[in-house]
Amino acid sequence: MNKILLLGANGQVGWELQRALSPIAKLVVCDRRRADLSNLESLARLVTTERPAIIVNAGAYTAVDKAESDIANARRINAEAVAVLARAARQIDTWLVHYSTDYVFNGEGDQPFTEDAATGPLSIYGQTKLEGEVAIRESGCRHLVFRTSWVYATRGNNFARTILNLAKEREELRVIADQIGVPTSAELIADVTSLILRDLMGDPAQREVTSGTYHLVPNGETSWHQYAQFVIGEAVRQGASLRTTPERIAPIPASDYPTIARRPANSRLSNGKLQHTFGLTLPNWEHHVQRMVEELVDLGVV
Repeated sequence: MNKILLLGANGQVGWELQRALSPIAKLVVCDRRRADLSNLESLARLVTTERPAIIVNAGAYTAVDKAESDIANARRINAEAVAVLARAARQIDTWLVHYSTDYVFNGEGDQPFTEDAATGPLSIYGQTKLEGEVAIRESGCRHLVFRTSWVYATRGNNFARTILNLAKEREELRVIADQIGVPTSAELIADVTSLILRDLMGDPAQREVTSGTYHLVPNGETSWHQYAQFVIGEAVRQGASLRTTPERIAPIPASDYPTIARRPANSRLSNGKLQHTFGLTLPNWEHHVQRMVEELVDLGVV
């Protein structure tokens, strides 16, 4: 049976990958204690010891604002560790699956970015994630780089859960309306990854065809403000008791909510290449948000 080495297993995406990958391969699950991405030597030893058919790296330094002052650690985890994984994957001739971000782009314009669009990160986080991508491509290893955006899950901290918590406490909210993107479920990311890897392991002809960078996001687009309204509206519809209603969420410009790191105004990603290459039909973004809110309500979290 093929072996998959999963890194970053306790993050939002990693947690869902544990579920999605376990039926298709022998899964070696590594959290931060077993695979510390900041310990480059032990990381290389892990890969050569396990010799997996596929390495799936769901680990990353994701504290976007903190990265502006913690540059060395952000670069070590997002770029240097990825380079180590890529070289090790090349050495043992295995696949590397890695997750990147819309933050590699400058956020200009109003059209979805394609995979070959010019990059131009605005933050240290985006820059180090881009450096990780470049290291993978330069290594020559067989790889799948999945760029995604606005990731959320039932588990962990994310925008949707923050909005729901605030809606229990406040009668009115103010949310940015001039940053546009695509909320992406960790569940969707994991399921798509599993489908692609299952086919990849079963069809040697895919080895050269599929290696590359793909945008893994659902269809559609929204602003943070519209996203917040949808989340609150769904929670109320499903019986949650909240102080805020969608009508009481005021739209504000990003300039009214300054952050240490600059965020892209346009985070739209085109998923056409992924759907066409792998024969997939991706849902609209609302589908998985609705499922997440329903689960949170059922669990009594909201």
